Amino acid sequence: MIFLDDNYFMKQAFQEARAAYDENEVPIGAVIVSDNRIIARAHNLTETLKDVTAHAEMQAITAASETLGAKYLTKCTLYVTVEPCVMCAGALAWAQIGRLVYGASDEKRGFTKYIPNIMLPKTEVKGGVMADDCGDFVSAFFQEKR
Repeated sequence: MIFLDDNYFMKQAFQEARAAYDENEVPIGAVIVSDNRIIARAHNLTETLKDVTAHAEMQAITAASETLGAKYLTKCTLYVTVEPCVMCAGALAWAQIGRLVYGASDEKRGFTKYIPNIMLPKTEVKGGVMADDCGDFVSAFFQEKR
């Protein structure tokens, strides 16, 4: 089996961010990986669903749980283009995600600013994967809106 790395999976999450952009959603994308295989893909749907909780991470958690038939994602990795907010980080902690990899930091709403220890001790957290690409994409989206 070929091992795919963090950059490969972050590029897949970035594709989801592009799909969000195309739908006029804040361009954040996520994928969840288990055993080197993507089991869930998602992007923000807050405008489409008129639901402030419809973040990419929340959509991905739901899809992965349905795929696995389980509520805990202990052997999974979530790749998301922007650092999760406190709500999403809390949901990831409840889902007992094994690993979290994010692209750009979110200095205004990211969980590390408010509750850096929200993740379970066994959850590995890695930030900065494709950070410039991910951050620039979101920044460009908001500049277009202004």
